[in-house]
Amino acid sequence: MKHPTFLEGVAVALIASVGSSILFTTVSPMMENLQLVKLLVAGLGLFYTLYLFSRSRERLGRIVTLSAWCISAVIIWIINPPLTLYLLMHIGLIWLTRSLYFYTSLFSALTDFGLSGLSLAAAVWAAVHTGSIFLSIWCFFLLQALFTAIPSDLKKRVSSVDNNIPSADRFHRAEQAAEAALRRLSSLN
Repeated sequence: MKHPTFLEGVAVALIASVGSSILFTTVSPMMENLQLVKLLVAGLGLFYTLYLFSRSRERLGRIVTLSAWCISAVIIWIINPPLTLYLLMHIGLIWLTRSLYFYTSLFSALTDFGLSGLSLAAAVWAAVHTGSIFLSIWCFFLLQALFTAIPSDLKKRVSSVDNNIPSADRFHRAEQAAEAALRRLSSLN
């Protein structure tokens, strides 16, 4: 699997924004707006989770994670919390999925958590100032595309082998490897 890129995230943002705004415009005369927005949030969450699964190298636990996501989404729908809490819960599900499948350190997951909060703030800002569902979803997923810049392990560890060898020994080993390479090159001529 190829690691997701920022441009893929932009494409996902565009697809989600265009599709949601078309669906909202088409269905809104037949359905209450609040319920439609909640349905769109759940649908976008599922769409984005499936996208994350398709781009993740990790294969283990996808069925369990998807089942847990679906059960959680149904429970959130049944509980019917206010829209703000509803959004936070679904964004939390996205964050958990990304943390499980793309990060190996707590620091990376916490950075992603901050990105999720920033994405929500941008979406709310766009909704308040423009009233456009397209721009709200676009801003949210455009910032979500930045998760590709977060390394899987922010606290990279130097291999334990290198930590145990004094630097003079590492230099000596590198010198020997270079001399051996030069001998091989000179024997080819």
